Amino acid sequence: MDLAGLAMELQLLNGKLRRRLRAQATIGDLTPSQIAVLVYLERNPEGSTVTELAQAEGVRSQSMGSTVASLQSIGLLRGESDPKDGRKTLLFLTEACRHKLAQGRSLRRDWLVHAMEAHLSEVEIDQLAAAIELLKKVVDHDP
Repeated sequence: MDLAGLAMELQLLNGKLRRRLRAQATIGDLTPSQIAVLVYLERNPEGSTVTELAQAEGVRSQSMGSTVASLQSIGLLRGESDPKDGRKTLLFLTEACRHKLAQGRSLRRDWLVHAMEAHLSEVEIDQLAAAIELLKKVVDHDP
């Protein structure tokens, strides 16, 4: 078995699946940097500062400030004074943003369910479920 070839096929397939899912529902005309900020804040509901976001994304604070300002201007982010340090502003997703993120995920999931129903037999769906369990074993281990 050529594991390197299998790994390459899996990487290519993963990229293609991500592109297909992304095409099904977008948050709008957002850049990858803007989407990364939204996902980061969704995963960190306690809020983050511009500096923390910049560090997490590996960019300068000034660049992150521009990204944040653009997201605030379209109503996807809101800022609140940090209760621990009033000089800082914590950033949070707006409810409208949370709704858009959930709606996009739902549309992508619905597309994938429809694609599986349309193109796979019950046996193949069972095989896919088994393959997913195998993939979990590959990725859910300590490095």
